[in-house]
Amino acid sequence: MAIKYCVSTSYKHLVDSGVLRMAALSNYFNLEEITTARKVSAAVINISGRQRMLSQRSAFFCMRLVASENTAERAKLRGNLLEAIELMEKSHHDLINTDSSNLLSSPSPTVKAMYFEAPLYLDKQVRKYIDRIKALVQVPDTELNLENPHLQYIIEAAGGELPAAFDAVVSQYQQESEIEQFEIDLKQVELYQESCAATSKAEAQAAQIDSALRELKQTQAQLLHSEKMSSLGALMASIVHEINNPVSFIYGNLSHAEIYTQDLLYLLRLYREYYPNPCAEIQDQIEEMDLEFLVEDLPKVMSSMQMGSIRIREIVKSMGSFSRTDNSNMTPCDLHDSIDSTILILRNRLNAKKDRCEIQIVKNYEKLPGVECYAGQINQVFMNLISNAIDALEEVAENQPNAQLKISIRTEVVGCDRVRVRIADTGSGMTAEVKKRMFEQFFTTKAIGRGTGLGLSIVYKILVENHRGTLRCESEPGKGTEFIIELPIQQT
Repeated sequence: MAIKYCVSTSYKHLVDSGVLRMAALSNYFNLEEITTARKVSAAVINISGRQRMLSQRSAFFCMRLVASENTAERAKLRGNLLEAIELMEKSHHDLINTDSSNLLSSPSPTVKAMYFEAPLYLDKQVRKYIDRIKALVQVPDTELNLENPHLQYIIEAAGGELPAAFDAVVSQYQQESEIEQFEIDLKQVELYQESCAATSKAEAQAAQIDSALRELKQTQAQLLHSEKMSSLGALMASIVHEINNPVSFIYGNLSHAEIYTQDLLYLLRLYREYYPNPCAEIQDQIEEMDLEFLVEDLPKVMSSMQMGSIRIREIVKSMGSFSRTDNSNMTPCDLHDSIDSTILILRNRLNAKKDRCEIQIVKNYEKLPGVECYAGQINQVFMNLISNAIDALEEVAENQPNAQLKISIRTEVVGCDRVRVRIADTGSGMTAEVKKRMFEQFFTTKAIGRGTGLGLSIVYKILVENHRGTLRCESEPGKGTEFIIELPIQQT
């Protein structure tokens, strides 16, 4: 529960810090405002350039108006001049007074000085230029000539001072725009650096959370499996205790019952030898009970009962050996007894069934010393590995009913301080990808409901982490699988 709380707290901290960081970056760097500022600068430059174009265009119309001798054409040119001047006047008003529908921001102090202060006095020049055009438009056709003072001023202004002033304003706007862009670039660099730092921190925190979650899942799985094995061991120990007393009573008395039976049969034979002609009632009873068959079959029955009791005692002994759950101290363990106990418990799965033949167990045991280990955990290892081998053989039998099903178990001493156990099957084997992932927690190739993906990961932890041993697997598709276990004889 402590791990779970830690993970939840860390995740909440990550989310909260991420939200706060994004809020801070949003306040620091508003992309919408920057985009708007860039649009404003572009609009101002375009309007200023258009003012220059309108001043020259209106001057051209003025020259055509004076030079034209066609009354209709002059009337049209007067209209064109009024439209151009109206547009020029409106644009000039917008630039100076910052029409919020167009520009959204005021001109800089430098630009304002260019409009209202020396040496340009652009506002004064534009207004005077517009007034002179309006005055020229009002001149009657009869007084229009090239010597008209309004025309002379318009031509001189449009060809010299006015375009130069507009060019100066556009240049100033461009310089200010470049400065703004440079500041934006700096902010973008700072934002990128902060973003990289924030991303690295978030990734590190996410990795810590992921590691904690994996550790939590692994701990939960191990606790679940340990609890399951502990419950199973306790249940088996209880069953062993309940069965052991009556089985011991039966087994202990069968030898006496066999002696008594032999004595009675011997006495019966003596009676039949010395009193061959019994009375009619005894003869009728002999025929009814089929005495000859009884005399022949009773020793067989006693022998079968004795074999059955021995079998039950072996099962009880195996269950008692497998149910050892005290893992507080390591004790010397006979690995052969552990393997044999596991096989005896799994005997029902090894027997022949209607859809497959019997699974053969081939044992090749060398003499082993007692191995210092947690006996209950080593029993889990053999149970998981042999169960997996049986599962693999059953999968083969589904596709090949007549296939040879065999599990080979070999033990040997390696050097002077280690023992090796090999458990091989004649199953279908594994691919390289499955071999690579088979010790991963929750990874399984079995159908849903037939495997949890915990068996091999727990086996690996027991052998490698708890017993300083090794676990290897040799397998190829179509050539079966062999697990190779090595354990130190002494842990200290």
